[in-house]
Amino acid sequence: MNTKANLSASGAAAGDHGADIADWRPEDERFWETRGKKIAYRNLWISVPALLCGFAVWGMWGIITVQMLNLGFPFTQAELFTLTAISGIAGATMRIPASFLVRLAGGRNTIFLTTAMLLAPAIGTGVALQHPEWPLWVFQLLALWSGVGGGNFASSMSNISTFFPKRLQGTALGLNAGLGNFGVTTMQIVIPLVMTLPLLGAFGGEPMTLVKDSGWIFGKIAAGTPTWIQNAGFAWVISLIPLSILAWFGMNNLKTVSPDAGNPIAAFAKVTYLYTLAFIPAIFMLYLYLPAPTGLGILNMWVAIPLDIILALLMMKLAAFGPMKEGVSKQFAIFRNKHTWSLTALYIVTFGSFIGFSMVLPLAITVIFGFQHVADAAGVMTHTLKNPNAPSALTYAWIGPFVGAAVRPLGGWISDKVGGSIVTQVISAVMVFASGAVGYVMMMAYGSATPEQYFPAFIGLFIVLFFASGIGNGSTFRTIGVIFDRQQAGPVLGWTSAVAAYGAFIAPVVIGAQIKAGTPQFAMYGFAIFYAVCLVLNWWFYLRAGAEIKNP
Repeated sequence: MNTKANLSASGAAAGDHGADIADWRPEDERFWETRGKKIAYRNLWISVPALLCGFAVWGMWGIITVQMLNLGFPFTQAELFTLTAISGIAGATMRIPASFLVRLAGGRNTIFLTTAMLLAPAIGTGVALQHPEWPLWVFQLLALWSGVGGGNFASSMSNISTFFPKRLQGTALGLNAGLGNFGVTTMQIVIPLVMTLPLLGAFGGEPMTLVKDSGWIFGKIAAGTPTWIQNAGFAWVISLIPLSILAWFGMNNLKTVSPDAGNPIAAFAKVTYLYTLAFIPAIFMLYLYLPAPTGLGILNMWVAIPLDIILALLMMKLAAFGPMKEGVSKQFAIFRNKHTWSLTALYIVTFGSFIGFSMVLPLAITVIFGFQHVADAAGVMTHTLKNPNAPSALTYAWIGPFVGAAVRPLGGWISDKVGGSIVTQVISAVMVFASGAVGYVMMMAYGSATPEQYFPAFIGLFIVLFFASGIGNGSTFRTIGVIFDRQQAGPVLGWTSAVAAYGAFIAPVVIGAQIKAGTPQFAMYGFAIFYAVCLVLNWWFYLRAGAEIKNP
C-alpha cells in the first residue's frame, strides 16, 4: 500500500505538467514539502493571469460604456447602465454552475476551457464596437456573453482551494483572488490606453472621433482625438490564446477531488452544458426585469435576483444526468449547513462591494462630476450642463479596484495569523462609516454647480471602501477554508462568490436609479445599513462567547 502511494506521489511530480494526479495529501507535511508545494504553486501562478483576464472581460463594460458616451453612441445614460448591469448579473449567474465544475470536470480541464471561452466575447465586442449604428440589443447580448469571465472566478477559487493545506488557505486564496482581481484594474488602465493606438494595424478597423473629452491614468484625452474603441475587446485576445495553452499543458486535475471527470472531451461537454444552462435563467430574468423595448419591465430587482438564483439551481438539479447528476447532488449538501448562509452574507459585504463599486464607479464619476447641477428658472435642479472642470473617470476610477485587489493577499495573511472573523468584524465597521460618509459627499456634489470640489473626498472614501473590502475578502476565504472540509470548501467558495457577484448587478442598478431620482446618497446609506447588519451577524456566529466556531 505504501509503495503504491509513494509511486503515485512520485508519478505526480515526474509527470506533473498537464497530468492527472491520483495521490494528493497537502496536510501531510512531508508530501507537501517534497512534492505538493511545487505543484500547488505552479497551478496557482497559472490560475492568476487566467483569472485576471476573466475579470477584465467581465468588467470591461464599465469602461466601454463611458467611452461609448464620449464617442456619441446613440444610447441614453440609462441604456448604458443596463450594459454593466447585464454583464454583472450574467457573471453572477455563471458562477452558480462554475462552483461545481472542478469536481465534475477536473481543475485543468475547467480552467483551460473557460479561459478559451473568453475569446468569443472579446472578439465579438471588438467587432460590434466598430458599428455604433447597430441596435442596443447587440451590445446587451455581448455584455451577457462577457459574464463567462465573471463565472470563472468561482471555478478558479474552487480549484485552488483543493491544492493547499488548511493553514495556507487564506494566503493562497487571497493571492489567487487578489492578483486575479487586478483584472479589474488592468482593464481600467489598459482599455483607455489601447483605445488611443491602432493596436492591430489594418486588421483593427478604423478609428472614431471623440465627441467629448475622455482620459486615462495620466490625464485627459481631448475631444477630437482618434479613438479605436474596438480595442477594448481585441486587446484581450493577445493574452487569452497563450494563457489557454499554458493552462492545458501546465495545470493538473486532482483525482481525489474529481474522480469522475472522465476524458477531456467528456469534461468539456459537462462544462459547456452547465454554462449553457446558466444563460437560460439569466436571459429569462433579464427579459422580465429590463424595461421595453429590451424586456417587459415587470419585475422588481429584489424579486429578480432570488428568482434568477433559484432558477439557476433548479436548472442544474433537473438537467443534470448520469454521473453528473450524482455529483451535483453531492455538492448540493452545502446548502444544509448554516455556515454556508452566514458566510454568503459576509462575502457579499466584501466581494459584492468590490465588484459592484468597480462596475459602477466610472459611470458614476462621469454622471455626478461631469455636469454642473444647477436650478432652472422654475427652481428645478437640472443635470445637463457640462462641467468644464470635471475629473476624468478613466483617470481615477482604477485606483479603488487597484487598492482592493492589492490588499487581498494581505487580508488572507493577517487572517491566517489572527483568525478570519476578527478581521471581518473590523473591516465591516470601517465600511459602515465609509459608505455613509460617501453617500453624504455624493449628495453635496449632486446639488452643486461646482461638484469637482467634493471629488477628493468622494474618491478618498471610495478608496477606503475598496481597501476594507479587499482585506475582508482574504478574511472570508480563511474562514471558509477552516470551517469546511476539502470536499465542500471549494463549492462553498464558489457558491458564496456567485451570490456576492450579484453586487455587480445591484450596485449599477441601485446607484443608477438613485442618481436618476436625484438622491444618490440613499444608495450608499442603504449599503451602510446592510454592512451594519452583517457586522452583527459575524459577531453572533463567530465572535460572541457562546459561538459554535470561535474566530475561524
